[in-house]
Amino acid sequence: METEIELKFFVSPDFSDVLLEKISEAKVLQHSCRELGNTYFDTADNWLRGHDIGLRIRRFDDVFVQTVKTAGRVVAGLHQRPEYNAEHNSNEPDLSLHPEDIWPQGRTFSEVQQQLTPLFSTNFTREQWLIGMPDGSQIEVAFDQGLVIAGDKEDPICEVELELKSGQADSLFTLARTLCEAGGMRLGNLSKAARGYRLAQGHEEDEVKELTLVATDKNDTVESCFINTLEHALSHWHYHEQIYSERESNEALHQIRQSISFIRQTLTIYGGIVPRRASAILRQELKWLEQELEWLQEFDYLDDLLEDKGHVLRKLDARKFLVGELKVMQEQLPDRESNLTLLSSARYTGLLLDLSRWILSRGWQPFLDEKARQKMARNILPFSVQQLDRTWAELMEAFPPERTLSRQEYIDQQYRLMRNLYTGLGFASLYDADERNSFRLPWADLMQGIDDLLMLKPLANLMDKLDGEEEREQLERWLFRQETSILHAMEQTRLISVEAAPYWQE
Repeated sequence: METEIELKFFVSPDFSDVLLEKISEAKVLQHSCRELGNTYFDTADNWLRGHDIGLRIRRFDDVFVQTVKTAGRVVAGLHQRPEYNAEHNSNEPDLSLHPEDIWPQGRTFSEVQQQLTPLFSTNFTREQWLIGMPDGSQIEVAFDQGLVIAGDKEDPICEVELELKSGQADSLFTLARTLCEAGGMRLGNLSKAARGYRLAQGHEEDEVKELTLVATDKNDTVESCFINTLEHALSHWHYHEQIYSERESNEALHQIRQSISFIRQTLTIYGGIVPRRASAILRQELKWLEQELEWLQEFDYLDDLLEDKGHVLRKLDARKFLVGELKVMQEQLPDRESNLTLLSSARYTGLLLDLSRWILSRGWQPFLDEKARQKMARNILPFSVQQLDRTWAELMEAFPPERTLSRQEYIDQQYRLMRNLYTGLGFASLYDADERNSFRLPWADLMQGIDDLLMLKPLANLMDKLDGEEEREQLERWLFRQETSILHAMEQTRLISVEAAPYWQE
């Protein structure tokens, strides 16, 4: 058995010129080019796939190699999977070539063998180079171009794969960083096999999902919870990046931005143990990317105002004019092409690589003193109580119950409220769901109220563009009524929020 460790990137066909230029600057130990044909097998009910097992036969130069890949993990394009290879003499699968104990329970060895059928194939040209790294590591760089084929359906292949053949996994990231300097590379979570299964099963598109709770266990240490939280957010980010690469979806971009905010808040939560200098560059780059996606909020506000041809504005005489102006404002926001350029830019890809490397190599550990190491090794429960108490104190300071808050005072606290709500996600699984939800719901409603206030801002900015004094006064009165109604509801919600019993306190 081998453990395959590799980084996958989706690229365009013309990236070959950039790749060749970069390869020419490296220490090339071997070079080859060959045609590869791969057939993937499973049972009719995808029993192997259901157990995260892939079975394929690869043929090249009249040689057949049967490979089984069992369950592994993927973190921002870094694939780690146990792999079993065996020489074969045909394109008919023979499970006896591999150890019996790698197969899941539930069906006999012979049952699975009899039920196997070819599902799809991947046929591509692979040009590959074995690169010697300065630290002695050896990395195989492969450029694959071809097709995934399932029946009469096809999907193009154009990928760069970096596989660690010997040495340190860190060298993979070093080489990847060099290759992505010119942009045009996007980290890939989907293997060729995953794409083949999607094609064979008629998979159309993945659904956008809300950021879920981190699966934190009461026996976890502080450090294991830190790692799980970062990986959870990174997985959510990468899942939605794949969605946006396949179709236009601002909802997917929103989830990416939520992942970024969650990661930034996680670094703040653990900042009392992990020194800021350990993540200084990461935090700087995460802030940059979050700001690059700030326009999404404005898009949503405009979208709400324009819904059903501006139905919310139906009582305004200037409705038609306002709808036209709002549409122009929305059209000036970043389009799909510019967003895809961002997602394949060198800076964006470099951030994902650096974040993935930092998590996998535990990049904070060299910055910890003995006291910090001891804190990281402690149980997560006391730490979670401490952090949730701190969050609660911050919310009481931001939303004092003894006085009424103005529109601007609420808006000024939006980011702080959002970041504090994220604090609970990493620890939520440790506590009772009903009590937790009862506490968090009013605060989430308050967040929605701030969004409702901000939705009115584009209209207020158009006040001076209206021709007549009467239309301006009508819009001003309308905005005042809307704002007053929202603020009244928010005040009621805030009183409920501050009176709720903290679910983490016994």
